[in-house]
Amino acid sequence: MPGRARHASLPFAIVALLLSLAAPLAAQESFSNVAASVNSRMVKLFGAGGFQGLASYGSGFLVSPDGYILTTASHVLLTDSLRVHLADGRRLDGHVAVMEPDLDAALVKIDKVQNLPYFDMAAAAKLPPARPGDWILAFSNEFQIATGDEPVSIQKGVIAAYAKLRGRRGVFEVPYAGDVYLIDAVTNNIGSSGGMVTARDGRPLGMIGKELRNSLTNTWINYAVPIQALATFVEKGKRGEYRPAVRSAPAEGEIGYHGLILVPNVVERTPPFVESVAPGSPAARAGFKSDDLIISIDGQQVPSIKAVEGILARARPGTSVRVEVRRADKQAAGGERLISAAMVLANQSSQQESPK
Repeated sequence: MPGRARHASLPFAIVALLLSLAAPLAAQESFSNVAASVNSRMVKLFGAGGFQGLASYGSGFLVSPDGYILTTASHVLLTDSLRVHLADGRRLDGHVAVMEPDLDAALVKIDKVQNLPYFDMAAAAKLPPARPGDWILAFSNEFQIATGDEPVSIQKGVIAAYAKLRGRRGVFEVPYAGDVYLIDAVTNNIGSSGGMVTARDGRPLGMIGKELRNSLTNTWINYAVPIQALATFVEKGKRGEYRPAVRSAPAEGEIGYHGLILVPNVVERTPPFVESVAPGSPAARAGFKSDDLIISIDGQQVPSIKAVEGILARARPGTSVRVEVRRADKQAAGGERLISAAMVLANQSSQQESPK
């Protein structure tokens, strides 16, 4: 009897062994077909930047068959020669159709194209958001691994949480503070912003955001903005109906004085060139000059004069802000260089005390 009992239990041991061996095989599932499908709808963006700490490339994905591309509202777009490289190797000129700083999102358009593979944002937005614990795939041109028809990178991870974004760049909160997917994978690298996060079957879930750190723990955040938060912006933007959100008035209190005088704001996205610098001002002491192009303030890219004014209007006297500018320099590689300096804002009364 004991012998029969031992032999009777043998099949169960074999079944258990086979199940344990099957688990690693499931983990080795290939996503090559999904990767090929998603990659055909990804684009590589090349534009402004190219300095240390300021890459000249980024990621995006097609959201219409006639060439609309969704990406982040980054410094890469601040150029008259924005280049878009498609998955099939075509290299085309692009231009910004509309930008929404509150979403950190922008729509780029390439012309004279049709029948392109694309993500249907309206359809994807009707589906419920993914849940914590769901497996995801992340696609982007991180570290500029692709320049022509090479495929973008693919990473596998898990949604760690679905929660409000608590991010910070320098002393300023990030403009977007809605729900995001927090991802258990290092997805938000240089060049990754504007990439796509999908489910394992390739269903679009969200757009990879910029490099950010948590405002509470000072740790870096890997996150994606859900499709549901971006769909209205995309659909209205494609129809030319989207109008950027009206910014709230700055908090009460004296605004810090900086001494930067920018060029006239004559168009919707006038680049923030410095027209002059007030003598003896915080900007003058920091070394800024006429014709400098402001790129970022405390790590937050500023695509327009309105963006610069919006940030500086929140800063109070005594606040130190780090400003990065692009300056023409014939002796530098490419004919220009990046200047970064801290500027301590003063009281408005100090303007009258500055030497004339």
